[in-house]
Amino acid sequence: MSGQRIRMSTWEDQKQFAEQLSRTFGHVSDLVFRGAGRSLIVYLAGIVDEKRIEREIIRPLEANPDADGIPVNSPAVKTTGDYEETVQALLSGAAAIAIVGRENVILANVASVPHRNINRPETETVVQGPREGLVEHLETNIALLRRMLKSDKLRIRTWKIGSVVKTDVRMLYLDGVASDELVTEIAKRISAVQLDAVIESNYLAENIKDRPFSLFPTVQSTERSDVVTEALVKGRVAVLVDNTPFALIFPFTFWNAFQAIEDYYINYSSATFLRAIRALFIILALLLPSLYVAITTYHVEMLPTDLLLSIAASRETSPFPAVVEALIMESIFEALREAIVRLPRILGQAVSVVGALVIGQSIVQAGIISIPMIIVVSVTGIASLMIPRYEMTFAIRIMRMILLVLAGSLGLYGVALGLFFTQAYLTGIQSAGTPYLTPIAPLVVRGLKDFLLRAPLRRHAKIPQRGRSSP
Repeated sequence: MSGQRIRMSTWEDQKQFAEQLSRTFGHVSDLVFRGAGRSLIVYLAGIVDEKRIEREIIRPLEANPDADGIPVNSPAVKTTGDYEETVQALLSGAAAIAIVGRENVILANVASVPHRNINRPETETVVQGPREGLVEHLETNIALLRRMLKSDKLRIRTWKIGSVVKTDVRMLYLDGVASDELVTEIAKRISAVQLDAVIESNYLAENIKDRPFSLFPTVQSTERSDVVTEALVKGRVAVLVDNTPFALIFPFTFWNAFQAIEDYYINYSSATFLRAIRALFIILALLLPSLYVAITTYHVEMLPTDLLLSIAASRETSPFPAVVEALIMESIFEALREAIVRLPRILGQAVSVVGALVIGQSIVQAGIISIPMIIVVSVTGIASLMIPRYEMTFAIRIMRMILLVLAGSLGLYGVALGLFFTQAYLTGIQSAGTPYLTPIAPLVVRGLKDFLLRAPLRRHAKIPQRGRSSP
């Protein structure tokens, strides 16, 4: 239990310490006990470097069994008399050294935890820019960020979250750049988390983000180290969780979801052009099916005569109304997308091409779905892939289905009603104290230089200086 003290005055104390550790870990086979003179060395095999234990611990203990100082050559050494701290140190890759006659246990960090090498990010690829992504090892991620962000203003706060499985959590920010209110708020939320275990960063995100039941994400998730660095430089706060390559960034506004990090690695005019194209197709991803259904069902007078006759001829053999056609095709497309994600990569590529061609051709030939609907859904699917932030794609896909149902029921009035309530809802959302629609609502003029237009970097490269945050 936490607070239980360790005493190692006699051989009997050392024996009881070993037995207590065996009971705590359930007599597992990878809990290793080794003796060296008056010392007992305990560690978990597989997460320590046993060569270092031999070189830095065993040999010095055997050579100087009666040394007055700490008879260990490892540079990362501390002493403790707390039993719970000793258990957690063993789980983190330390070796515990119990020496008869010494009051406290010596903890030597000899961790050699297996982890994935640094690779390219899988979910946020770029043509131009850094190729390093975060990994599941927390200390490696901290080192990556330290290398990119060489600043003495970087502050790191530490927590261990979990009543059953304790997971290391780090909060990073730049002192004097991130606001005191933001740092205090995120730290308060993390400290209040009560979970049995944090397996992945989303376990923590759902407990500290605003509006956890909202369709729209209020926290950014990224596996790119340069995205985290750029966020810190702009005065935001990053949260890293051990055992996951995805960092959390606060605050996160609606417009952040449509900005790619590569926008800052290319010429500003090219970046602005890409943002305009991206904005156009994201609007199509949200509205194209519902507009098609509303116009062809309730507002046919809006179509040119030739286009109306062409659509009517194509839909002549279809037994379903336009809204049912759209729902069928959207459901098939979503199922195909999910199947591609879950299949092995080699099979996924074949299914994506063959599945789309075979299903689309068969449905058209059978006269179940009209050709214009196939075109609409295909364009919508391509447009939805242009959203840079994966977490926002779910909100757009679900809203598309809701607007589709409203369009089939009320026409363009239903679409307008859905957009009105969505806008009203988004206006009321905040992310860590920042309004979700900033810089549009409320209007922040200086924020418009990095909104739809991407101004030259010399216009907004200056790091904002705010009140000093406590270290």
